[in-house]
Amino acid sequence: TDGWRAVIAEGFTFANVRRVAWALAEHLHATGRARQGVAVGYDCRFLSDRFAAAVAAVLAEAEIPVALSRTACPTPALSWAVVSRKLGAGVMITASHNPPEYNGFKLKGWFGGPALPEETRQVEAILARREAAAAPGTEPPAGLDLEEAERRGLLERADFITPYTEQLRRLVDMERIRAAGLRVVVDPMHGAARGILASLLREAGAEVTEIRGDYNPGFGGLAPEPIARNLGPAVEAVRATGARAAFVTDGDGDRVGAVDATGEVLDAQRIFALLLQHLVEVRGWRGSVIKTFAGTRMVDKLAARYGLPFRETPIGFKYVCEYALKEDVLIGGEESGGIGIKNHMPERDGLLCNLLLAEIMAVRGRTLGEQVQALMAEIGPHFFQRRDLHLSGEGKERLLARLAENPPERLGGFAVERVDPLDGYKLILGPSRWILFRPSGTEPLVRVYAEAESPAEVERLLADGLALVEAVAGRAG
Repeated sequence: TDGWRAVIAEGFTFANVRRVAWALAEHLHATGRARQGVAVGYDCRFLSDRFAAAVAAVLAEAEIPVALSRTACPTPALSWAVVSRKLGAGVMITASHNPPEYNGFKLKGWFGGPALPEETRQVEAILARREAAAAPGTEPPAGLDLEEAERRGLLERADFITPYTEQLRRLVDMERIRAAGLRVVVDPMHGAARGILASLLREAGAEVTEIRGDYNPGFGGLAPEPIARNLGPAVEAVRATGARAAFVTDGDGDRVGAVDATGEVLDAQRIFALLLQHLVEVRGWRGSVIKTFAGTRMVDKLAARYGLPFRETPIGFKYVCEYALKEDVLIGGEESGGIGIKNHMPERDGLLCNLLLAEIMAVRGRTLGEQVQALMAEIGPHFFQRRDLHLSGEGKERLLARLAENPPERLGGFAVERVDPLDGYKLILGPSRWILFRPSGTEPLVRVYAEAESPAEVERLLADGLALVEAVAGRAG
């Protein structure tokens, strides 16, 4: 989860944010990275700017230099600030794709990507020790007044967006996009990428209609996650404007989503495959391919076709990041649309991925849907869906115990060949068929993922999988 998330005013309070910030400050002093400084950014959620200011005040009182974003910014902009400024860490106040009542504290390592598990454990240990030593009801110190911090040279109110967009221009063939004369929709889902992605595409000569680009901390009543059930407005806008595509980002801009010219939502699995194909076949780039546990088999097959090293990790981009810090990674990502690209930083970047989708359309002279069809004609059909089920803690435990001890022999009409327990339980039913049951790390949910060779097969797998959940764990919502 890159840190900590909770419901605003319940767990996510100013006092608790300060507690985490003090633990981080102690950790940075202990590791010798305090003098390098910390970048602090925030998204468009309720009170995010105030929570970010609270973090900055605590770090400044701990004598740690802080660059605090002047405005709401995408998470990859905050991460690029850490990398380009050679800072010791980054903090992003965001709950990413979670519902609007949540907020969060994302911790970024010196390399710009999510803090690795060991560093997170160290901060948690400091937090636990400080809490145990504090008298009951004790409030953490509020930190240094920000004006005083500025006077003492401990705080800079920084522009993270301009250096970040300059980096994106270096990575994307803006002239090739310009030559294509694309008409597109941009949907930032009321999130932190609002205005930024649309501006870059207009600069590249595209005719752009931006929707859901206004400031709305309630996100229109939807979780700002770029999956099919939340993308009705993008589908409608594509059809109404005759656009060739819609490019979508989540609440903090680190996830990618898209809608084809037909109005069909292009899931992140297909986006990952298109990006991998483009980087190898058009850019000529090489390197390892890293996929998290719920990712499409298209990625495995393409890596084998191109002769590239392939790794599969538990779910969470931090595991992708671990590989990126020790070997040459071409692309790494999650089924949820968090994808990182070589020659940038070991971090998810929804804006970069969307710009590369525009580049793919420009280079191929096809819509995204047409390019998917051409790809699947080469490597076989792959269809994917995910369902989220509200489930109690006890229900989750019963389900996971059943899958570990007595998994079903058949699902969706297919024999279960084996069970992979890497992260949750994945039932393998063939080279292109699987179903995964996994509890969410941030919400009271069990996520059920399935991939197969046709939409009908996926539906059968999910129907049997959901029936299994209900039979073992009780009624799921």
